[in-house]
Amino acid sequence: MPLSQRSADRLATGRVKILARIWKGLAYTVGAIVLAGLLVQGWYLGWVLYWNAYNPRATSFMERRLDELRTKQPNAALKHQWTDYDRISAHLKRAVVAAEDAKFLDHEGFDWEGIQRALEKNQKRGKPVAGGSTISQQLAKNLFLSGDRSLVRKGQEAVITLMLETVMSKRRILELYLNVAEWGEGVFGAEAAGRHYFGASAASLSAAQSARLAAMLPRPRFYDRNRGSQYLASYTERILARMPSAQVP
Repeated sequence: MPLSQRSADRLATGRVKILARIWKGLAYTVGAIVLAGLLVQGWYLGWVLYWNAYNPRATSFMERRLDELRTKQPNAALKHQWTDYDRISAHLKRAVVAAEDAKFLDHEGFDWEGIQRALEKNQKRGKPVAGGSTISQQLAKNLFLSGDRSLVRKGQEAVITLMLETVMSKRRILELYLNVAEWGEGVFGAEAAGRHYFGASAASLSAAQSARLAAMLPRPRFYDRNRGSQYLASYTERILARMPSAQVP
């Protein structure tokens, strides 16, 4: 074989080996990313399974709020007390569903019509003014995630929402939500909210009190500081009107 031909063959063989190494490296990298992703999702699923049977003492959202409070007041503590589903006023359950997720019993985690309406409203205003998140989506965020609006965070929220809807009953999802929702500065859950605003237990909340608490959910800390808000009063009345038709588990 001529020298030039042998050189050309060696060059071609070298290129093949380099390409093989590149593809092998890519395969290992992709495999490592996939494995890491599966491990992360497995970690989330493990907690979802655990919280289907046991009540959380705190959530990611609660811990973050506590850290914020302690930057100003080192001895700050959250107001929070777990209350079983049967010991939460039926009025509050109806008010929250009426205000936050009217199709709660019908969807499997996502209200696509509500999301579309929120997108149209946001486009019309030119800025985010509506969310369209269901109670299941909000619970996913409160249990595990940060409050940022990145696509990665929203994608993870969607995956956790599917886990919640697959593993838990609607009753359990609503029970968890009512116990971990933020209702004011350092105030979390229905029991703490009832006592903070009305000096009443979660079980004894009236229809009007429940509607007012539900109206506060989009901006709880703001309304904690601005309890005389005219918008809060008018929104409370609208929720009261919707409550009789709200379906709860």
